[in-house]
Amino acid sequence: MATLYTQQTSNSLKTWLLMATFVAVVIAIGFSVSVVYNNPSLLYIAIIFSLVMNIASYWFSDKIALTLAGAKEIGVEHQELKRIVENLAITAGLPTPRVYVISDPAPNAFATGRNKHHAAVAVTTGLLTILNRSELEGVIAHELAHIGNKDILLSSVIVVLVGFISIISDFFLRSMWFGGGGQDDNRGGSNPLMILGIVFIVLSPFIATIIQLAISRRREYLADATGALMTRYPEGLASALEKIGGYNRPLSHASNAMAHLYISNPFGAKAVKGLSGLFMTHPPIELRIKALRGEGK
Repeated sequence: MATLYTQQTSNSLKTWLLMATFVAVVIAIGFSVSVVYNNPSLLYIAIIFSLVMNIASYWFSDKIALTLAGAKEIGVEHQELKRIVENLAITAGLPTPRVYVISDPAPNAFATGRNKHHAAVAVTTGLLTILNRSELEGVIAHELAHIGNKDILLSSVIVVLVGFISIISDFFLRSMWFGGGGQDDNRGGSNPLMILGIVFIVLSPFIATIIQLAISRRREYLADATGALMTRYPEGLASALEKIGGYNRPLSHASNAMAHLYISNPFGAKAVKGLSGLFMTHPPIELRIKALRGEGK
């Protein structure tokens, strides 16, 4: 059974595994491209690039995530939100994270950072508009639980690393198709190794998606449970999730790379219907509400 401490250990191991996997995938892409273009120097560039990106993802993933979300640090007009975060942080035994607001009518929130001493919580203006105080406390407690459970580093690093795998794969694919890559006999012609390299480059975005989906959906259930214990009022979070789930419009800055960070699917509730639900990093919001209310499995 997952607990706070097993989750913390698991997330630390997953973060290091993710970074190692990223290095391996980027080096594999670099090797594939070097075979296609018959240029070994491209492999060395890929090695250097993967190491630099690992360092950058650790130190700057929170800033990148907040920038991509369009988040701004709170001012004097959000003192009530600041007090809620401060009070719940004391209850959780955590340093008070930085607090940001995203100007967007879609209700949502996320936490980011590399550890509890360098963490941030961001909420949308839509969330502040539709939730009452107990519901807002439930959402903030959920995000603080992610910080305490060490979910935030793993989730924030994924935003950077998975996003860059997709970008570099797309870049090399475009350079091959529009730049004549693989057409020149001097680049390998029908060399099986070259064909294998092209196949790997094509599949890289799918591999990146699998890496993203490797985040267990159980982390949301555990954060819900931890947050409910923090506020001692599970109905607050359950009611908040009902309101969030009832809003179908997507966030203005919604992106696949950041989808797993948010408390709920940023593309709207309709986006999880049908087969697309298989590729979501969040469990169905209805099941989370039932778990909070003790209405069965």
